[in-house]
Amino acid sequence: MRDRAIVFSRYAWCVLAWSVLVILWGAFVRATGSGAGCGEHWPLCNGEVLPRSPTMTTVIEFLHRVTSGVALLSVAALVAWAVRIFPPGHRARRLAWISMGLLLVEALLGAGLVLFSYVEKNASAGRAIYLCAHMTNTLLLIAALTATAWFARAPVGAWSRVPKFVWYGFAAAFLATLTGVIAALGDTIWPATSLAEGIRTEFTSAAPALLKLRLLHPLVAFLAGFFVLVAAFSALRSPAKPWVAGLVLVQLALGTANVFLLAPVWMQITHLAVGIGLWLWLVVGALELQRV
Repeated sequence: MRDRAIVFSRYAWCVLAWSVLVILWGAFVRATGSGAGCGEHWPLCNGEVLPRSPTMTTVIEFLHRVTSGVALLSVAALVAWAVRIFPPGHRARRLAWISMGLLLVEALLGAGLVLFSYVEKNASAGRAIYLCAHMTNTLLLIAALTATAWFARAPVGAWSRVPKFVWYGFAAAFLATLTGVIAALGDTIWPATSLAEGIRTEFTSAAPALLKLRLLHPLVAFLAGFFVLVAAFSALRSPAKPWVAGLVLVQLALGTANVFLLAPVWMQITHLAVGIGLWLWLVVGALELQRV
């Protein structure tokens, strides 16, 4: 049983890694304005199963759909395997099912972006709210897959209470991520040609509310970094503690560079990747506190 659980855990970590790549590619779709690459069709692409003579935006969007499909199949296999080797009520089995549910919601939210035309230069408040909901589900999915892999090898026992500072860290990271979603959307719709021009535009009375909200992210990010560092040093153990602390500092440096470089696509993806890594290590840190 233990050997099978170890192999299952390794597979779950691989599923998580693939899912993170799919998430980053989805961010690339948004940052490059390729969300309408398959038109208003879903799940078909421009009304076809396999698009003929595709443009670059079509290729980018279609690849995201293909990789998302692979992620769905891999999580379905994870659930089937968990049912086979773990007894009813086992946390790994339960979390595999939760991961499957969250991934299905993720797929539906992705379809909604296309069907509601929340793509390209759509600057509506509805799109901003929708993207925040999408990111919330994404963070929950990452947490569920991480916990699935972790509990597959963890001893079964009582769940101990997570310290309140760790929950503060989660809340801070969550808020920073959501304001980052708004900032990234603003960078996509209204890319600045210079730092001075971008700041001047955001402070004008005629600036759209969504553009003004972009200014909120740096402030929230630095405050969130402080709370996450407090959580790391006051409650977490090794190996999570140094990873969380280090990633906070790297993330703040990348965020600063992103502002001064005017948010190029490669920097946006890097910034998101480190943010996901930070969230993942927070989850691992909270789980490691369950070890007696």
